[in-house]
Amino acid sequence: MELTARSVRFSQTTLTELMIPSYANFGGKIHGGILLSLIDKVAYACASRHAANYCVTVSVDAVDFLEPVEVGDLVSLMASVNYVGRTSLVIGIKVIAENVRNGTQRHTNTSYVTMVAKGEDDKPALVPPLLLENEGDARRFLEAMKRKELKETYRNAFDNAKTRLDLGGNIEKLAQQRCVLAWEQ
Repeated sequence: MELTARSVRFSQTTLTELMIPSYANFGGKIHGGILLSLIDKVAYACASRHAANYCVTVSVDAVDFLEPVEVGDLVSLMASVNYVGRTSLVIGIKVIAENVRNGTQRHTNTSYVTMVAKGEDDKPALVPPLLLENEGDARRFLEAMKRKELKETYRNAFDNAKTRLDLGGNIEKLAQQRCVLAWEQ
């Protein structure tokens, strides 16, 4: 059954929340974990809208904390579907923190979350194609394809390097690092 394409606009989602003192760490800034939780929520809402199904998080890529978020900031997380596969979706999220006293806004975070749609049988479900309505939509789709390709290349390269990594032949590299070997060789 072929599904009707849905536009990026169809599922765009914004989640806005006031950052309260209980969200702060000992340094007075908002915990990164609070922001990660909000990122996951808005990614779920956006992906589920597009897929018209329950969606689960598969990976969170490139969580860039660009600036700290302060207690009292009004944080808006703007999510869009950037890419769809057969059963997966990549959600791009931009986080803006607003100081409500002076109206200044700061781009504090960027993240990409891969979600998979689940059907009633809890198996991966087909998602509608993404209708690209402008050059920006097409650019983000292509960028997601490139991130996926580079991620796979990195994973393969690292797996190959890891299986060939000989501790004995590389132990001298540790001498130049900030570590102490606590066993006899």
